[in-house]
Amino acid sequence: MASCLGLFIESNLIKYAKVSKDHDNTKIEAFGLKFYDDLEQTIKQIVEETYSYRTPISINLTNEMYTYFDVFSLLGKNYLPKVVKTEFDSYCTEKGYNPNVFETRYALVENLEDKEKLKVINVSANKQELNRRAAMLENYKVSTISPVSMTITNITNPSENENALIVNMEENTIITTITKKKIYNVDIIDEGSSEILSRINMKENSYVKAYDACKNTTIYTAEGMGLGEEQPYIDDIMPTLKKIVMQVQNTINNSLTKIKKVYLTGTLTCINNIDLYFQEYLPEVECQILKPSFVTLDGNEINIREYIEVNSAISLGIQGLGAGVTGMNFKQKGFSDLLNVSIGGKGKSSGKVNKGVNFNLKSLIRPDFGTTLTLVERNLIRGAAGLFMIIVIYGSLSTFLNIQMQNKQNQVKDLTAKTEEQINLAKDDKDKIDKKTAEYKNMVKTLQDINDRISDINQSRNIIPNLLNQIMFVIPDRVQIISIENTENKHIVIEAQSDKYEPLGYFKAKLNSDRVLYNVVSDSGVSSGNVIKVTIEGDLQ
Repeated sequence: MASCLGLFIESNLIKYAKVSKDHDNTKIEAFGLKFYDDLEQTIKQIVEETYSYRTPISINLTNEMYTYFDVFSLLGKNYLPKVVKTEFDSYCTEKGYNPNVFETRYALVENLEDKEKLKVINVSANKQELNRRAAMLENYKVSTISPVSMTITNITNPSENENALIVNMEENTIITTITKKKIYNVDIIDEGSSEILSRINMKENSYVKAYDACKNTTIYTAEGMGLGEEQPYIDDIMPTLKKIVMQVQNTINNSLTKIKKVYLTGTLTCINNIDLYFQEYLPEVECQILKPSFVTLDGNEINIREYIEVNSAISLGIQGLGAGVTGMNFKQKGFSDLLNVSIGGKGKSSGKVNKGVNFNLKSLIRPDFGTTLTLVERNLIRGAAGLFMIIVIYGSLSTFLNIQMQNKQNQVKDLTAKTEEQINLAKDDKDKIDKKTAEYKNMVKTLQDINDRISDINQSRNIIPNLLNQIMFVIPDRVQIISIENTENKHIVIEAQSDKYEPLGYFKAKLNSDRVLYNVVSDSGVSSGNVIKVTIEGDLQ
């Protein structure tokens, strides 16, 4: 049974999962989560606890960069790596990067915008960072270093026609877009668990306590779930979650295909009701916590949430067993990886002894030249002369053929150089055309933006008066409006106050049920003396 230890390493946190596979059966033998001060000591402890002294280890890539190129689908496999490298070198030149600093891998997927082309997902990582991590784990059998954005799909089993997002809320948040069971796009946003844990750590002076605080926090929803419970860290959590959900919403809106599901995973899924919170902001899609597809649990087994906490490590372990997207291993092959030679036999004699050949020089050359040569001696001399002539002729022919081959190779090099020169000239012309096209597109976009602004101004001129007129018919007697602000586009922020929660809740419900506003949400309210203030947000139609 093959096994692999998946290690997902972040700044203050390491998740691990030892995964084994027997035919089609995948099993998690050990798993867990540890906060650390000394990473090397913590890895040693995990290896000892999981008995993984000789087990291959699969770890995550860090600080990787994603770039996207389009190539023609009919391009030969021998030319494809060169084309991708040329595109990446051009990108580095444009950004002012040194391409030699990066180690790159790429994956191909069908281009949804142009059927005649393929989309290249190019992943690059800093070689110095790779070497540093490899040196840290040099005493262990590291077999795979892969980006978790590519491995996280190992624990899903989407249907053929299901378009979905995997939102992995780890230290940073990684949004992986899946189309037709294949990874189509990867977006990385800075907001993630590190922000929330760091803020709570400032209060508790312990990342372990900060993580437990997240696990004990329940997000309130429009249906009232979570209200009435003590939530001391809700203000440390909600701003980050709001940024993440807005970015997910933006990704869905910009997707070339209709997204039907959003899978949530990562450290922040330990927060209660996080799936319901996402569902409120994304009513058009189904939001759910990502559960490993191969895990089936009975009532007496481990809680599924404990597996979910280490999803990233599980996916890395499965990647180390040979599953997932191929060609994404950033581990440099060493001598031990390349050496696959069996030295020696089975240790048993064949029962035969090869007899040596003893040359008697006197049988070939007689020291007495005055003696008449025998028939055997004359035949030996003739054979030696014939052999010498064959060697001379073979050498001459070999020299002649080598010269001809070298001439042909030089001709091929000249033709190749001329062809590449023509290709570069064509590329320069294409770049000039693309530059002009981009300029015209920018001009068209600028004109369109001006038209859109004029249209928005005309549409929004009477937004607030009309809204006040509608609010007049739904506002309860004991609720006072403090302010109404149109923050962006058709998004409205209302600050209201009352001496009790019930009128404020009724006011929010009426705004939603009477369609005064859409996507209505509110905060938990702030009590000051006998007055309770709440902020209600929503969108105009």
